[in-house]
Amino acid sequence: MTRQTILILDFGSQYTQLIARRVRESKVFSKIIPYNMPAKEIAALSPKGLILSGGPASVTEKKSPYPDKGIFKLGVPILGICYGMQAITEMLQGKVRHTKEREYGKVELFIDDNRDLFSHLPGNFTCWASHGDYVKKLPQGFHVSAHTMSAPIAAIANHKRKIYGVQFHPEVTHTEKGNQILNNFLFKICGCLSRWTMQSFIKESVENIKKTIGRDKIVLGLSGGVDSSVAAILIHKAIGRNLRCIFIDNGLLRKDEPQQIKKIFRNMYHLNLAYLDRSKRFLLRLKGVTDPEEKRKLIGEEFIKVFEEEAAKVKRVKFLGQGTLYPDVIESASPLGAPSSRIKSHHNVGGLPAHMKLKLIEPLRELFKDEVRQIAKELVLPEAIIFRQPFPGPGLAIRIIGEVTEARLDLLREVDRRVIDEIRSAGLYEQVWQSFAILLPIKSVGIMGDERTYENVVALRCVQSLDGMTADWVKLPFEVLEKISNRIINEVKGVNRVVYDISSKPPATIEWE
Repeated sequence: MTRQTILILDFGSQYTQLIARRVRESKVFSKIIPYNMPAKEIAALSPKGLILSGGPASVTEKKSPYPDKGIFKLGVPILGICYGMQAITEMLQGKVRHTKEREYGKVELFIDDNRDLFSHLPGNFTCWASHGDYVKKLPQGFHVSAHTMSAPIAAIANHKRKIYGVQFHPEVTHTEKGNQILNNFLFKICGCLSRWTMQSFIKESVENIKKTIGRDKIVLGLSGGVDSSVAAILIHKAIGRNLRCIFIDNGLLRKDEPQQIKKIFRNMYHLNLAYLDRSKRFLLRLKGVTDPEEKRKLIGEEFIKVFEEEAAKVKRVKFLGQGTLYPDVIESASPLGAPSSRIKSHHNVGGLPAHMKLKLIEPLRELFKDEVRQIAKELVLPEAIIFRQPFPGPGLAIRIIGEVTEARLDLLREVDRRVIDEIRSAGLYEQVWQSFAILLPIKSVGIMGDERTYENVVALRCVQSLDGMTADWVKLPFEVLEKISNRIINEVKGVNRVVYDISSKPPATIEWE
């Protein structure tokens, strides 16, 4: 299948990923690239159109970031958003100036030209602006297509060259008709078709995996989370039992989790699954360790050793499968620097050593989290996996403050089970990012009959987030908090006090360690 692609040149905007998501919501594939990618490389990707994102820089400053001038000779439509519009203006001999009267927040946009980009839109509507620069002189061949009360030039157009710019952000929900503006660019101007679907992605991925791996073998670390689970099922559909999934029970998982994973992937999906119970081995390494970073390091090292040992048993293995997602590998450029690539450590705990010399297979590297969940639905994965809340790579070890022992793990598992049960019962599990308990390293005085007791204290943590980068504590209803607390104290022996964490990220983190 020939994939139609919209390329988004990233100038460091906080909304860049949102632009990509909006395009994909219209069933057109989008890809984020560094703003300074050479025009020849862009041409090789055969884009249907280019979108220049906003960014924190100013074209009025020295060393401002600009794209390759060659993009204007590619013959593909271009849309500049905020900084992107200003960059287009300066590069095509227009003029941009700085103003002290910053236009920020909701403003009224008035349409002067309702062709193309503003086709089938009302004459005025609310949009979201965030800029301190303004276009003073238009490039040759351009005209004003929209204005606001404080910005005489809020949108520009060159219909002949199909180059457009808007001084506001159509990708944010605060902009009325924002999706229609983007859709006009995608379908009316670029001539795209709505073909980017999860069904087409599955078909294309399976074919690519077959072609890439052939008769060789691949190993994949299966955690039971939605990312590694979807990656495993896709690869399994392509090559069957030539995929060897390795599930390592490190003894730091939640109650009954290992049994559930074995049941689902061995019995339901018939994966070639190696289940390794190495809980005693991990606990031995963690004995006496209380420092959070030391815990993470030891768990990561041990994971690599166990994985290596099992992978070495697989003959003709040449590939390593991972559930890496698009936000983890997006190349973005800072206003001053070159592209950077990030891979989150929870996908590949500690990083596998180079001497394994395995080629990476990452079937989900082009997808956002919500798209992975859609794929999971198409593959009919159980809802318990599709909507499972994020779980840290080091597991419960970083939810036990202080030394990790088998007794403390057992106690936290029982507490955690009751937290999740009540969050589910309240219909909140799929609405929040994470909900869990932390076992604190303190004893609290309590009363049992006529006697004083000193027992454990647990903290509850429930946060809302979009991507885990920032998070707010959830205002749980008092009755839900009451049920959770009562069940823990009454049903879990050894706990007599429950507290609720009401800190947000930043400055706090989601996990305590």
